[in-house]
Amino acid sequence: MAWSASSARFAVCTAERVVLLYDEQGERRDKFSTKPADAKYGRKSYVVKGMAFSPDSTKLAIGQTDNVVYVYRIGEECLVLTLAHAAVRLANTKNNKSSTIYGTDSYVVSLTSNVSGRGILSGHADGTIVRFFFDDEGSGESQGKLAVHPCPPYALAWASSSIVAAGCDKKIVAYGKEGSVIQTFDYSRDSSEKEFTTAATSPSGQSIVLGSYDRLRVLNWSPRRSAWEEGKPKEIAHLYTITALAWKRDGSRICAGTLCGGVEQFDCCLRKTIYKNKFEMTYVGPSQVIVKNLSTGTRVVLKSQYGYEIDEVKILGKDRYLVAHTSDTLLLGDVSSNKLSEVAWQGSGGNEKFFFDNENVCMIFNAGELTLVEYGSNDILGSVRTEFVNPHLVSVRINERQQRGVDESKRLAYLIDIKTIATVDLVGGYNTGTISHDSKIDWLELNETGHKLLFRDKKMRVRQPPQAMWQDGVCGER
Repeated sequence: MAWSASSARFAVCTAERVVLLYDEQGERRDKFSTKPADAKYGRKSYVVKGMAFSPDSTKLAIGQTDNVVYVYRIGEECLVLTLAHAAVRLANTKNNKSSTIYGTDSYVVSLTSNVSGRGILSGHADGTIVRFFFDDEGSGESQGKLAVHPCPPYALAWASSSIVAAGCDKKIVAYGKEGSVIQTFDYSRDSSEKEFTTAATSPSGQSIVLGSYDRLRVLNWSPRRSAWEEGKPKEIAHLYTITALAWKRDGSRICAGTLCGGVEQFDCCLRKTIYKNKFEMTYVGPSQVIVKNLSTGTRVVLKSQYGYEIDEVKILGKDRYLVAHTSDTLLLGDVSSNKLSEVAWQGSGGNEKFFFDNENVCMIFNAGELTLVEYGSNDILGSVRTEFVNPHLVSVRINERQQRGVDESKRLAYLIDIKTIATVDLVGGYNTGTISHDSKIDWLELNETGHKLLFRDKKMRVRQPPQAMWQDGVCGER
């Protein structure tokens, strides 16, 4: 089974080698038959052992026991696959060629990726667990043989904080980032428990589900304890052996396939709330919330990329902008454009004032400081000291008009005091000028390019600095 990255498609392959395609509501939309590597051997000469969607959700790769991987167009250009021996190979869908990533001396029994998809783990029949990175993302973690599990790790999962393996000895073992054992859950004395056959990690990397016989076991990561906590198992009589698990990419559902051909779909959430009778908020994990517009059905997945627990989510600015705090970060989002940001932010007791007058940037006033966050960026665009919190006394222009020879244009104008305007180039991070006036200023605005400024004083006089003097950062009346 496999969920697409867009969460809109769910693929199931039956024992008859037929692929069924469902929508996210569980309604069947299409089906197609797979084919053998060579037609002369017949349709019953193979079985399907694995499936995976491409990152753009437009292709489906199917691995078969007759040593072939077919890619169906229904992305990055590469897929990772294992063959029924000791090698892990990389398949390039552009040139239809494959190459060996690494080889071992033992049969591959399981394969999984980390949360970002930039690293893989393979489990082998002799218990060996091997790690490989396409990009270690600066973690500095080692590659190669990571650990030796006591039995073949058919159930293998790579979470944000550790690696979890289980198999026929009825024990679940959590390994640290360099292979040391950090936790063990032993069910060998439980006569009702059978061998663990498969495992899946939530998209947030903070929960793991393991399948066995008539039972799903759940582990949840506790950031405060830095340990796995066992949740209440889901027991279903006559479900029999669970042979496959697939977690929806937004974290809201998990599907379990069984030996008898059934597919069970489960809702996964900590809690659900209705906000202003307009939005449904589904907390699928401590660090991930799905915000759904009840009238349009559109959804936004708000997630802490650092795994921090998300506090209450608010929807402000005419029901368009998301605001949420964690212990160390601030999350912002534009629902209409689906641009999300997470920036470092120390707790301020919720005393910030947010202004959403600009569609490109959120203005945050707190304790005499103005902070700008561009939607879609995880870095603070700029910060300045000012006591003037009226948005009419601040003007920000972010790439609003294409300029010849200029890649990025990001400018800010604000009041230092009631009679003085400062301008800042946010790309370079430096002041471009200071403009003094003889009367109190009550309104200002930059033009689209950020190269011209209008402002008005209390006497209702509109001023524009002369172009030559403005470029030098000096103002005169005109």
